[in-house]
Amino acid sequence: MKLPRRKFMVLAAGAAALPALSRIAWAQAYPSRPLRIMVGFAAGGPTDVLARLLGQWLTERLGQTVLVENRLGAGTNIATEAVVKAPPDGYTLLLVTAANAINKTLYPNLSFDFLRDIAPVAGVCFEPNAVLLNPSVPAKTLPEFIAYTKANPGKITMASGGNGAPSHVSGEMFKMMAGVSMVHVPYRGAAPALTDLLAGQVDIYFGPLLAGVEHIKTGRLRVLAVTSLKRSEILPDIPTVAEIVPGYEAIQLYGVGAPKDTPAEIIDKLNKEINAALADPKIKERFAQLGTTALGGPPEAFGRYFAEETEKWGKVVKFSGAKAE
Repeated sequence: MKLPRRKFMVLAAGAAALPALSRIAWAQAYPSRPLRIMVGFAAGGPTDVLARLLGQWLTERLGQTVLVENRLGAGTNIATEAVVKAPPDGYTLLLVTAANAINKTLYPNLSFDFLRDIAPVAGVCFEPNAVLLNPSVPAKTLPEFIAYTKANPGKITMASGGNGAPSHVSGEMFKMMAGVSMVHVPYRGAAPALTDLLAGQVDIYFGPLLAGVEHIKTGRLRVLAVTSLKRSEILPDIPTVAEIVPGYEAIQLYGVGAPKDTPAEIIDKLNKEINAALADPKIKERFAQLGTTALGGPPEAFGRYFAEETEKWGKVVKFSGAKAE
C-alpha cells in the first residue's frame, strides 16, 4: 500500500523532528541528578577553591548538588581523560586550566586531543604571574634585569613549579622574546620554588602574583613586572612585561569544559549560570581575593581564546625543548 505523497511528507517531517524535541525536553529536565566538576589539582589549592566556588553557585542555581572531584596526576591529564571518556550528558565537567593548553605539545602521546574532545562551556577567569626576583640580583627594573642577564649569559637561575608548568613556560617565553639566557631549575610544585627563591638559592621566578605580594611588601622579594597585558589592580604601579617586551602575555587561564557532543542546549544552560556567577558581586570579590579577574562570555569565545593559547604555548614548549616529567 502506497501512502499519498503529502501524508508521507508530513509523517517523515514529524519523525525527523522527534530527536530535536527529545533533546530540548532532555535539556529542560536537566539536571535531574548530581553533577561532578573534575579538577586535576589537589584539594585546597587555588584551582580547587575556584572549582568549589563555582560548584556551590551551580548547586544553588540548578537545584542539584555539584561535587568537586580531585583527580591528580600526569599534569591534569588524568582528570581531563576522565571527562573525555564520560557520557556527553552534562553531568561530568572539567575545570580547564592553562595546563591543558600546554599539555597538547608537552605530552606528544596523549590518548585524546583536548581541542577536539572537550567542548568549551565558559571562560571563568584569568590570573597573571609576576616576575619575582631575589633582591641579591642587582636589577631594580625589568630593563635593568634584561641588560644584566645579557651581560651575564647563563648566570641567572630561573625557578619553576616543574617542567612544563605555567611558571616554566612563562619564563621560557620571556627568554624567547627578550633574547636572554637563564638556567631553568624545576621544582616539584610552586611552594618549594618560592621557598628557594626567598632563600636566594635561585634568582627569578615567574610565579603567581598573589603568592608573592606579602614578600614584596616586606622587601624579601622584588617584583619587576606582571605578565598580563594590563597592569594588576593589586600592584597598579608595577609595569607589565609587555610594556618592555611588546606582545608578551602569560596568564593562568581557567574555564569549564564538557565532553564533546554534549547537547548545545545543556552547554548554553551551564554557560548562562556561570556568567551569572561571574556577574555576582560576592563571587567577583572572592575571585579578586584569589588574584584572578573574571572572564565570562559565550562558549565560542572561550573556545577561540583557548585555541589561541594552545598554539602560543605549543611554540614556547618547542622552543624550550621541555619534556613531560
